Amino acid sequence: MSADAGGKLKRDAGIIGLLFASLGGIIGSGWLLGPLNAAKIAGPAAVIAWLIGGIAILLLSFVYAELATAFPRAGAVIAFPKLSHGNLMATVLSFVVFLGYASVAPAEASAIITYASNYIGGLVDKSGTLTPIGFFASAGLLAVFAVVNILAIKIVLAINSTLTWWKLAIPALTILVFLLFGFHGHNFTVHSFAPSGVSGVFSAVATSGIVFSYLGFRQAVELAGESTNPRRNLPIAIIGSVTIGLALYVGLQVAFIGALNPADIANGWTNLTFKGAFGPFAGLASLIGMGWLAVLLYIDAFASPSGTGIIYFTTTSRVLYATGQEGLIGGPAFSKLSVAGVPIVGVVVAFLIGLLFLVPFPSWQSIVTFISSATVLSYGTGPVVLMTLRKTVPVDQYRRPYHLGGANIVGSLAFIISNFIIFWSGVATDTFLFELILGFTALYIAYEAFMGIGISNLHWRGAWWLAPYFFGLWLVTYLGPKALTGGTGLLNQLEASITLIGFSVAILLIAMNAGIPDPEEAKATILAGEPQLFSATE
Repeated sequence: MSADAGGKLKRDAGIIGLLFASLGGIIGSGWLLGPLNAAKIAGPAAVIAWLIGGIAILLLSFVYAELATAFPRAGAVIAFPKLSHGNLMATVLSFVVFLGYASVAPAEASAIITYASNYIGGLVDKSGTLTPIGFFASAGLLAVFAVVNILAIKIVLAINSTLTWWKLAIPALTILVFLLFGFHGHNFTVHSFAPSGVSGVFSAVATSGIVFSYLGFRQAVELAGESTNPRRNLPIAIIGSVTIGLALYVGLQVAFIGALNPADIANGWTNLTFKGAFGPFAGLASLIGMGWLAVLLYIDAFASPSGTGIIYFTTTSRVLYATGQEGLIGGPAFSKLSVAGVPIVGVVVAFLIGLLFLVPFPSWQSIVTFISSATVLSYGTGPVVLMTLRKTVPVDQYRRPYHLGGANIVGSLAFIISNFIIFWSGVATDTFLFELILGFTALYIAYEAFMGIGISNLHWRGAWWLAPYFFGLWLVTYLGPKALTGGTGLLNQLEASITLIGFSVAILLIAMNAGIPDPEEAKATILAGEPQLFSATE
């Protein structure tokens, strides 16, 4: 379909395009660098960390499968909170969503440069931080991602689908080769299975790139408004991509630990290093005599992150488009489409903000920790929206195309686990994130007070609970154990966990009661039957 006179996005995304969009987001730089970071933090128990992260994101994916099919829109994660709680909450969360999205492309560019440093000198220093040359090389990659995204969405998804076949094949081949030709089973018991204990496992979930790796499932959610048949396509794309990613990442972590030379872990998992460690899988392939696989992995270290960087540029621009379409920020500027039906202003803004993210986060691991916290914070409100809309837009009166069974249980668990991931990210990351949110919110309210609709017209009822939620989440992290969160240690791990669970349940109940009592737009959307308007053949 072409863009119509009303400036609507084209519905060119079919089931394979959406599934591969999510898989393209999931299989990026995370598999190339995450297993090494996870092993250094948690040892062989990193396998458990991948399972925890995958299950957490799978719970969220169930929630978004219902929301995305009921309200299929481009940049849908922005529209959901607006439908349930009003403009102010949606505006604040749109900023959080944008932070999480806009920082992914620079992370992928940083990963490409980090791997390339194994055969091109001067790109990173000994700690893995980008040098000035590495920074400009990363900036050049961001420019390439932006240019590709100026193409029509159908072309972008076709490019991504082609890359994703490659991105699936190379990790699967790596697992097979490492298990057959370089596996040392006793690596899983040396220095104990979990040398850093439970804290190491939890920390690895949030800070090693594990959660970051799974978050690509959201690509299908953001492209919901461009799907040919969202009722059928979205649940398969969202849930299927997370399930495939979970199986692949657990296999990669097992293969990585088994392929290590026992001598390289003689001084403990924290001190793990080997020749070519900046490109860990390629380095290991060379060490076990599989030079041909190392060559493929170095090629993949460009292809996989590039595919992810391209698709994240796509969805970042859709988030900005959604803020304009929903009347939140940017207005006509952000909702402007090119002749090819692309949110061109969003692409340009995504490029400029991506450059800025490379400054405070000049290494891959530092930026993915921030991304994990910001994105889980934004997506963690999905259960709040789902359970609120279940209350204000009852299922027995407004049937959903995809109905999540046990929504209250699944939603509650997803919200609690999301808060734990933010907690595990640590006080330094969370302080920076919440300071950014506070600054943006203050500026936005000031703008509306003096130049916009006025403070009294903001939807305070639906948004006030964000203040105690954000502050309470930060406070528990700040008071948490030093070894896990870098906090003051006033609360030990058990005390902090119990506090966080109770706090999460309380906030969930408060947030549900803060929703719009009679959300007319949400009801109208379902009654209009938007998910059924488009057939798979259009």
